[in-house]
Amino acid sequence: MKTVLITGCSSGYGLETARHFHAQGWKVVATMRSPRSDLLPVSHRLQVLPLDVTRPESIARTLEAAGPIDVLVNNAGLGLFGAFEATPMATVRDIFETNTFGTMAMTQAVLPQFRARRAGLVVNVTSSATLAPMPLVAAYTASKTAIEGFTASLAFELEAFNVCVKLVQPGYAPTTRFTANGAERMQGLVPEAYVPYAQSVFATLGQPAATTSERDVAEAVWLAANDASPQLRYPAGADAVALAARNPLFAGAAREHSAAL
Repeated sequence: MKTVLITGCSSGYGLETARHFHAQGWKVVATMRSPRSDLLPVSHRLQVLPLDVTRPESIARTLEAAGPIDVLVNNAGLGLFGAFEATPMATVRDIFETNTFGTMAMTQAVLPQFRARRAGLVVNVTSSATLAPMPLVAAYTASKTAIEGFTASLAFELEAFNVCVKLVQPGYAPTTRFTANGAERMQGLVPEAYVPYAQSVFATLGQPAATTSERDVAEAVWLAANDASPQLRYPAGADAVALAARNPLFAGAAREHSAAL
């Protein structure tokens, strides 16, 4: 029986991914800052642990409690929407601490066991904002784009140890708590001069041609975790697949992902 550890399981993608892997018969270690066991089924194959990916001691305690794992899914992340001009650098650093450095820290912490066993997989969840420029998410996009480059480079140095790293790129998911969870952090980030433009962006987001669901992301993570091919990127959701198909750098991944589904 394989074991997956997933970060950020209190809602959205992480929660649905934990449910999906458990339904497929895996042992699941679902982590979140404030653990809630009522979100997931009671099962001997499911463990809910506290984890703050920005704190090294929390990472160490969680990995010790989890025991050996086969797959790490770095899903924990913070959202941010607003004009960069109005975004305090302290807020930008907070976003990078979780989205970028938290992902790197978790990856670094599991690599010794993966390398020793010459087996293991890391799946990093980024965003379709890395596939095409999007407005009013400059800091957030930067934090996720950094992980794209990090993952692509890391794949080369781990290949000799039979350890893989892959990327899942979710599209726009209006049913998640992306905005609600970051409401306090985003207050005041759309100053008056930007309001007309922001309103036009909100109007466009309110009528998307296609969106992504939590299930789309869970299935993409599952595919990445079970795909023995060298494919690196897995767009998740119809909108992300469409964006990837229009980008010459990622068009191949979009076609392969669509075929797999």
